[in-house]
Amino acid sequence: MEKEISIGLLGLGVVGSGVIQIINDHQKELQHQLGHSIKVAKVLVRDIEKSREIEIAEDALTTNPDDVINNDNIDVIVEVMGGIDEAREHMLKAFAAKKHIVTANKDLIALHGPELEQAAQENGCDLFYEASVGGGIPLLRSLSDGLVSDRIEQVMGIVNGTTNYILTKMDEDGQSYEDALADAQKLGFAEANPTADVEGLDAARKMVILARLSFLTNVELDDVDVKGISDLSIIDLDYGKKLDLTMKLIGFANRHDNQVEVSVQPTFLPTTHPLSSVKNEYNAVYVNAEAVGETMFYGAGAGGLPTATAIMSDVVEVIKNKLLGVNGKQLIKPSFKKELTPPENKISQFYLRLHVKDEIGAFASISELFNQRGISFERILQTPKDNSDLAEVVVVTHQTSLQNFTDALKLLDELNVVKAVKSYFRVEGGA
Repeated sequence: MEKEISIGLLGLGVVGSGVIQIINDHQKELQHQLGHSIKVAKVLVRDIEKSREIEIAEDALTTNPDDVINNDNIDVIVEVMGGIDEAREHMLKAFAAKKHIVTANKDLIALHGPELEQAAQENGCDLFYEASVGGGIPLLRSLSDGLVSDRIEQVMGIVNGTTNYILTKMDEDGQSYEDALADAQKLGFAEANPTADVEGLDAARKMVILARLSFLTNVELDDVDVKGISDLSIIDLDYGKKLDLTMKLIGFANRHDNQVEVSVQPTFLPTTHPLSSVKNEYNAVYVNAEAVGETMFYGAGAGGLPTATAIMSDVVEVIKNKLLGVNGKQLIKPSFKKELTPPENKISQFYLRLHVKDEIGAFASISELFNQRGISFERILQTPKDNSDLAEVVVVTHQTSLQNFTDALKLLDELNVVKAVKSYFRVEGGA
């Protein structure tokens, strides 16, 4: 009889249930790949008596983490409990017990990834986290293995399905931010407390992971410039349509001359850009590398079964490593000293919306101010305000540095003709 490989689960929510479902439904395929069957031996839960949709033997459930972590029969532990401190403690204990770990915990990996990878290597263990970014999209392994011989220059993409759903509804249906968020919550795309999603923190943590793998340097969460979508106005999205631009919450990581820039912010893209066509809760990441050029990864960025699929791909990898005797040998330490890109080297275009006095010479004085900073305009829209002596002016600049642009914004306050800077956003992909 073929040997059975036992795994343990820390957590049995939507994703944990998906892992069990895939093991049950795809057992024949897994046996074909590994020559061994896979069994879920123990599962850590908070309440054994809780009603569950997934079928699992009651004696496999436990409320004691040691029943999983220190179980001699368990080869691989899948951490899907979420959170940071408790999960980190369990994982460090598991490595000390010589257990291999697969996790979907982006928050933990973003904050403590280097520490956990070091602990894994010291104990001859594997730590894989494909499911932490992009759900079911095979992204991390593509970066670390598929493009291993190349030099990645830029990674940008939509890595949060909640905000992409909200922006799709605002852009296509004209919904307000508040209404689109309420719809996302009803459909289960957004949490009751959506702060981590809509303020960009979820995407920032994913971009930390992507930047580390892409640039082989120890990027930290504090290195990421983060701005969410909660203050977005439908007015700007409407102007975007007139300018053939689409608004997305974009995670952006760039390396140039060994300087690294990582950010998450609402960004206008040309409607012809591949990321502009990514709708609703889907994710997509656009990678530019020196040799291969441009590639894009697209798919379901969340959900029980897509995320469980990514987890099981890591479980299979751990087991293959075990059969080959090469566990704990895949840690790639940072090879570049981290140097963050200063504002004067952060280059892009910018969208700017102003309220100005509707009088002769007003725009000329604004244009002259920007010219003094070496900034020219690619696109200009001007609309009189109803029953007002003000006009609304929208411009898209040519490429300039963030330093020059922010300096120009400060100087606008000194212009008598400018009544208010209403909004400004980065523009990427060539407007």
